[in-house]
Amino acid sequence: MSAAAYCVFGNPIAHSRSPAIHAAFAAQTGQDMVYERALVALDGFAAAAHAFAAAGGRGANVTVPFKLEACALATALTVRAQAAGAVNTLSFIDGEIHGDNTDGDGLVADIVRNAGVAIAGKRVLLLGAGGAARGAVLPLLEQRPAQLLIANRTRAKADALVLQFAPLAGAGGILQACEFGEPDGAFDIVINATSASLGGELPPLAPAVFAAHTLALDMMYAAAPTVFMQFAAAHGAQTRDGLGMLVEQAAEAFLVWRGVRPATTALLAQLRAGL
Repeated sequence: MSAAAYCVFGNPIAHSRSPAIHAAFAAQTGQDMVYERALVALDGFAAAAHAFAAAGGRGANVTVPFKLEACALATALTVRAQAAGAVNTLSFIDGEIHGDNTDGDGLVADIVRNAGVAIAGKRVLLLGAGGAARGAVLPLLEQRPAQLLIANRTRAKADALVLQFAPLAGAGGILQACEFGEPDGAFDIVINATSASLGGELPPLAPAVFAAHTLALDMMYAAAPTVFMQFAAAHGAQTRDGLGMLVEQAAEAFLVWRGVRPATTALLAQLRAGL
């Protein structure tokens, strides 16, 4: 019997670390599977996904720019995929396409397990109101923070997220919205879910949101600290990039597909050393 086939769809895709990550997970857990990159034409995602499934593919990860299309293509969505409005994990089961989103749970796992920082009862500042932020809101709320403040350049987009997730936040004004420059006072956790770091830019933040007890996490990662991490560190915060989130969202997808959660500590250290 041939190995179960998986892939990651994207454009561009050559940079993806997912094949190496899932190969390590498969070796560690004794799973018979292959996982490859799939470069997809910008107008060819649905066709590529259907073709992969027809050829016997069992599942796929989805990265930029196809997460919204994957959500539309899925015939069934998990609660977290519905909340995120985007899909990064597809499972092809009995002619159906199941869509899931493991990004937010990967973020939470990295904060709680790898960084050792509890979210429960903490003040959390989430920067940005785009797709990355939206995928994080439900998993963060499930940790029961004392406050989750969504800050965005355009207040209306942050307000829209608050409106969407308010029924899940419960009473007490836990979930709130504001513009970037408004947060004041130190937060326990500050998460940069904007794309500003890609351009070496920084959301306009007051330094007072950071303190010695603050964990400042940028969803982006690189060999050197991002501008956001440098700014946070200069104002006393502990910093973390998005590499752990990448590994943990992959572990969550692996669990969805194979029913076993791989260990991530050694692989994360290996990837870190290779940056």
